[in-house]
Amino acid sequence: MSGAATMLLAMAVPLAGALLIALSHGRPNQREAVTLVTAAVMFGLVASLVPEVMAGGRPATQPWTVLPGLDLQFVLEPLGMLFALVASFLWIVNSIYSIGYMRANQEPRQTSFYVFFALALSATLGIAFAGNLFTLFLFYEMLTLSTYPLVTHKRTDEALRAGRMYLLLLIGSSIVLFLPAIVWVSWAAGTTTFAPGGIVAGVLTPGETGWLLALFAFGIGKAAIMPMHRWLPAAMVAPTPVSALLHAVAVVKAGVFSIVKITVYVVGVDNLARVGAGDWLVYAAGTTVIVASLIALAQDNLKRRLAYSTVSQLSYVVLAAAIFTPVSIVAAALHIAAHAFGKITLFFAAGSIYTAAHKTEVSELDGIGRRMPWTMGAFAIGALSMIGVPPAAGFISKWYMAGAALAAGENFALAVIVLSTLLNAAYFVPIVYAAFLKPEPAGGPDHGEAPWPMVVALVATAAGTVLLFLLPNLPLSLARQLAGLP
Repeated sequence: MSGAATMLLAMAVPLAGALLIALSHGRPNQREAVTLVTAAVMFGLVASLVPEVMAGGRPATQPWTVLPGLDLQFVLEPLGMLFALVASFLWIVNSIYSIGYMRANQEPRQTSFYVFFALALSATLGIAFAGNLFTLFLFYEMLTLSTYPLVTHKRTDEALRAGRMYLLLLIGSSIVLFLPAIVWVSWAAGTTTFAPGGIVAGVLTPGETGWLLALFAFGIGKAAIMPMHRWLPAAMVAPTPVSALLHAVAVVKAGVFSIVKITVYVVGVDNLARVGAGDWLVYAAGTTVIVASLIALAQDNLKRRLAYSTVSQLSYVVLAAAIFTPVSIVAAALHIAAHAFGKITLFFAAGSIYTAAHKTEVSELDGIGRRMPWTMGAFAIGALSMIGVPPAAGFISKWYMAGAALAAGENFALAVIVLSTLLNAAYFVPIVYAAFLKPEPAGGPDHGEAPWPMVVALVATAAGTVLLFLLPNLPLSLARQLAGLP
């Protein structure tokens, strides 16, 4: 089977899985088996594309003209390969976790939950495989619409309010800012097809280039650069597996992935470095990193603390991309993968604590590590990755990030990395300390670990965080290909 056919099949598999899941309504075992098989098949198809991309191949479909000037096309390049691998693998783990979580908490509408999850993953692959801006925009919007029912899953007033904010900010920003940027690129360059070196280099003036970059940066609301971040903490009302999808697997990663891809293939890294039109983005991303970290430090609700941590960590990716050097692009790509594994582990742990102990606040976690050693051990590893401490994957991406900032003379970016690392430690280390070293309050509920599928999943992602540190060759090779480095 050709690479192009494999890409199309990989996107079609979760659509077929969604249909089979819907037909399995009322038969939980069958429904969940279909989910796991679908996720495994999709990952297998995506993984089969790795050798071709690593060898320099770029599987591509023929353009399909929807309207004159609007072509639907899929092309697989290194960044898309990395994103697709991360998303498809973590869907398997998230599905295992979801089985334990949804059953243990007796969540309603479980069939629709799995259906929309599958639809969201199909849209995610469409984003990863997009060969031009029109295709990227189309699947970006499909991802928003397919995840809205997951955000509002509980259908409470709070969930519906969060859903309205979710749609307003994400669709509003993309229609008002993202879409005009695409139209501008098409008008100026005569194409929206991604190309190494960028397609507007030498076409727009430095001032126009800066405005175009601003439209993309703030129009891609999923990247959660302040002030476009408010949808993300509000969406914490959703079940924990959805929070994991939003913060680690698909939605926010689609945002920062899109910004990095546009930086490399539309505006051009060398072009931006030469004309200096994107220097402001370092300050916008750096401010988001610090402010979100400070807000996270003040949150007692565990999921809200993790949500603001995500806002901060996403802007690490944007900050790295905004340094506009090959090494900084490597750092941005690596952090997409490192954050995915570390943050999904943290959300899995938060959901396990809620399921087993019915606790949601950081102040309630004293001594819980003795009752839930696997959960809190995994949480500790995820926290180390967010801080950037070995042996967790976040160390590697932050190392490249700091090195790129130092080499480029970006003192502000370097200061942000150092200060935010201290802030990350300030809001994560006390949780781990309290869980293992503080005494448990007297008269607390008698509980152990969460159901085994949840524990298996969080241990797997914690192990993945360590393995990405110990064996970084695949993501590092893809990142270096993206940046044009040998």
